[in-house]
Amino acid sequence: MAEGDNKSANVLAQETAQLEEQLQGWGEVILAGDQVLRWKKPWFPGALMAATTLVFMMIYYLDPSVLTGLSCTVMLLCLSDYLVPTLAPRIFGSNKWSSEQQQRFHEICGNLVKTQRRIIGWWKRLFSLKEEKPKMYFASVISSLVAVAWMGQQVHNLFLTYLIVSFLLLLPGLNQHGVISKYAGMAKREINKLLKQKEKKNE
Repeated sequence: MAEGDNKSANVLAQETAQLEEQLQGWGEVILAGDQVLRWKKPWFPGALMAATTLVFMMIYYLDPSVLTGLSCTVMLLCLSDYLVPTLAPRIFGSNKWSSEQQQRFHEICGNLVKTQRRIIGWWKRLFSLKEEKPKMYFASVISSLVAVAWMGQQVHNLFLTYLIVSFLLLLPGLNQHGVISKYAGMAKREINKLLKQKEKKNE
């Protein structure tokens, strides 16, 4: 068991090192984004929401077609991929890169690799459920897709996308400041109370 854990840790370290090497040109930008997403300053959440709202208001006002929106998104990604590694050292100054920043960059890359592994693990579990319990797989997938389709019909797609993007951008800060664990704990306590009350009624 220990040998398997060591092997897994070594693979994780190798994947993290590879990702660090690939994202080295983006290091300063990633660290700056990390500070914003984790709300290092109290006005960061407001600025984040204002920027997100502005982007979505522009999309709503311009109302581009799917093809135009996709083309513009890919074009911006290509420009960023070309310009950021060139301009970031001049803007942020690579000579200011400290051991603390390097450690944080290493942690971010490690978290990204772990997240990727979790997503792949969930995907594999879904397919193993398909093989082991096809009826449960079919029922859960169809019911989930019906719920998502109903939600998409009730809420405007751009507004729904805005809510999802806003939540994902605020998630690291909410997690960092303990908001999620606080409300998750409250929900868990309420569910436990309801279960205990149900057990008492059954007795």
